[in-house]
Amino acid sequence: MSEPYPPPASPDGAAIPNNMVLAIVATIVSILGCCLPWGVISLIFAMQVNKKLAAGDTAGAANASKQAKMFAWIAIILGIICGICFWVFGGLAFLMAALGNR
Repeated sequence: MSEPYPPPASPDGAAIPNNMVLAIVATIVSILGCCLPWGVISLIFAMQVNKKLAAGDTAGAANASKQAKMFAWIAIILGIICGICFWVFGGLAFLMAALGNR
């Protein structure tokens, strides 16, 4: 059995997570919620982390990781809120249309 892929390490040995899984989940939630762009922005920052580490830019990689996590949580929270609003107002509109046709 293979071992899981470890997160990339910076030259000083500290691991900087790229938050790719969180960014993918955020993109899916934001698309299902109301197509907000923050999930895609989170994906872009998450993809930059490994590239910046490979180039030796530890500070840039840490900043990109932080930005990816921030935009992912923004996308998840707003996607859930917008999705709930769409379901509630859609249900009310359906109920009002059904009661109005009597």
